[in-house]
Amino acid sequence: MIRFKIKELIAEKEFKERRKITLQEIADSAGVNRTALSKMMNPSYQYSTTTKAIDSLCQYFGCKVDEVIEYIDE
Repeated sequence: MIRFKIKELIAEKEFKERRKITLQEIADSAGVNRTALSKMMNPSYQYSTTTKAIDSLCQYFGCKVDEVIEYIDE
């Protein structure tokens, strides 16, 4: 199973920047649909996305792909 680590990235960015970050802000800045972000954050949904969206999230958070997604052996 692929798990998105969006919540952790948001928490880390909020801590570093000492401010609240909304999904809408991420959606607007990264160019990823807010609904898609919500689905990525819900592990039971098993959302499928594009590499373009993952690339955009990496750019927004300033991180590598393995910091956005991880594989969990079921």
